[in-house]
Amino acid sequence: MLKSIRKNDKYAHWGYIFVLPFCVVMAIFLLYPIFTTFYLSFTDWNGGKAGPNFVGFDNYVKLLKDITTGGLFLKSIGNTWIMWIMNVIPQFVIALALAVLLTNKDFKGKDVFRAIFYLPNLITMASVGALFVFLLQYPGGSINNLLVSVGILEKPFNFFQSVWASRIAISTILTWMWFGYTMIIFMAGIKAIPEEYYEAARVDGATKWKAFLNITLPLLKPIMLYQIVTSIIGGLSMYDLPEVLTQGQGGPLNSTMTMVMQVYRHAFGNDNYGYSAALAIGLFLHIFVVVFIAIKFVKPHQID
Repeated sequence: MLKSIRKNDKYAHWGYIFVLPFCVVMAIFLLYPIFTTFYLSFTDWNGGKAGPNFVGFDNYVKLLKDITTGGLFLKSIGNTWIMWIMNVIPQFVIALALAVLLTNKDFKGKDVFRAIFYLPNLITMASVGALFVFLLQYPGGSINNLLVSVGILEKPFNFFQSVWASRIAISTILTWMWFGYTMIIFMAGIKAIPEEYYEAARVDGATKWKAFLNITLPLLKPIMLYQIVTSIIGGLSMYDLPEVLTQGQGGPLNSTMTMVMQVYRHAFGNDNYGYSAALAIGLFLHIFVVVFIAIKFVKPHQID
């Protein structure tokens, strides 16, 4: 038996060789950038040939001053959260309703609808942004023409000259892009719920609505937690869409400027890589704390 275990140990060594490429790639493209960013956050490097000078916590002091005095980074935090909440609530509601509908055995053509609803998720964010630049264009964009022709608007409306119109436009596009993906995840969760629970509920005389409230929703909590966590990480890292739609300006009045746009602007616009690295670390800590709170408070539910 001992001989057999030793033989297995020799075979196990091959496992390290197989995972080595992954470890090397992760070290180069994930760990190295993280440690470099952390190092740069303590310097005043401007991207030039001269090496970075160590400045201690100056960049973090500047970041805290920005936040405590209501500066632009604090505004970008608020903008990011506002647009995330405005897109994630309707996204979850629509996705959950469609997931329940498309997992119903009696619903015809559900495979076709799944594919149609998932399609926007296959398009890159930058391409969608470029498309909606033309659709929302002022005054001759297709959406303006449509709204004027059906009588909803008397004259063309400049979406990106209004604070809330521009935020609503970005949030709506994000909802449209992501509800199909969220729907697929919810459908997988609903299908994993044992049918016996619903049969027992029917025997007890429960309506479909009560079965949804007392069985489907509680048992979907782990799936919802996963969706909330991934959505927070993706939403707080929002960059492509507002960058393309506002042509990098984050307008109007910086109302669509996100945290990542701030990081990009300081690094590649102001050549202040040190402060930009400090912002990136601040963004990482912000996401980490929020995800930790989400995991702490959204606990999986067990049915008795």
